[in-house]
Amino acid sequence: MKKLTVKKDNPCMACLSCVLACSNAYYKVEDPGKSCIQIIERNGAPRPMTCVQCGKCASVCEAGAITQNPKGVYMVNRKLCTGCGKCVEACPFGLMVKAEDTPYSSKCTACGICVKACPMDILEIVEK
Repeated sequence: MKKLTVKKDNPCMACLSCVLACSNAYYKVEDPGKSCIQIIERNGAPRPMTCVQCGKCASVCEAGAITQNPKGVYMVNRKLCTGCGKCVEACPFGLMVKAEDTPYSSKCTACGICVKACPMDILEIVEK
């Protein structure tokens, strides 16, 4: 399974480079609200919140627009997505994005753009 993870014991400085890189990749704007990775506070320190590829988004998608690829990554088929937002509501981590100005939802696809953007080198794509 391919997924985006946060390296243990590496500090995040909450610079938002990863967040802005993600929103720019998906929506061509630097808007934290349109990013599939978020920075949260955990135990008093900033920490990236990443998609764990749990599939809860796919389980509620009535259109069948979210499916798991052979590498274990859940992907949104934009042609099938109706933009209902049920996947956004179902995501336990708040990482599904449905921007008002787009007809479809989006989520982390473990593409690695955020990994390249992080100056602290705390993100990585792993194969499990």
